[in-house]
Amino acid sequence: MIKLRTYIFINSLQPQIASYMGTASQGFLPVPGDACLWMEVAPGMAVHRLTDIALKGSNVHLGQQIVERSYGSMFLHHRDQSDVLESGQKVLDYLQTDESSRQKCHIMWNEIIRAITPDHAVLINRDNRRGSMILPGQSMYILETEPAGYIVYAANEAEKASNITLIEARAVGAFGRLIMAGREADINVAAEAATKAIQNLTGQDVRV
Repeated sequence: MIKLRTYIFINSLQPQIASYMGTASQGFLPVPGDACLWMEVAPGMAVHRLTDIALKGSNVHLGQQIVERSYGSMFLHHRDQSDVLESGQKVLDYLQTDESSRQKCHIMWNEIIRAITPDHAVLINRDNRRGSMILPGQSMYILETEPAGYIVYAANEAEKASNITLIEARAVGAFGRLIMAGREADINVAAEAATKAIQNLTGQDVRV
């Protein structure tokens, strides 16, 4: 049985998250403004069949596919939103389900650290090779979610709402992680936007 862990449609990728996704992309690179569908399923190997169905369903491009034993994820993108939605619907039809069967997002960590010290900033930047750098004195927002894929949606909504710098948006594995930096006021707005966005998503609470 294939379980739908994450199913997120984004109508327009913001510039920083689109560029970040491009640094990790093994397929066709997304560009700002593309519509995007991020999907994560269990078990991991099932993602191959679903990818095949999605790509044959419309003119979407495969940006990335990650296959682990427990989870498999992929993201599809296209300039035309209708193509992305059509491919997503083909997958849902195959699974004989709808978007509401996805797993509900749980926030595992949600914190703002203000006025980062120089030592702390250096270590964060050394660990990060795909996003931008955090600067000493900036505030830092950290968000961790389960399932991981919801991080992409949170990052996109935060960037849409505020003038921040994207440091990391890890959307694969057991947990997703988002790190953003900026002025304190901007980070406050971004944190609120990201939190509200994922809290408003419907889904099945598998912990109950």
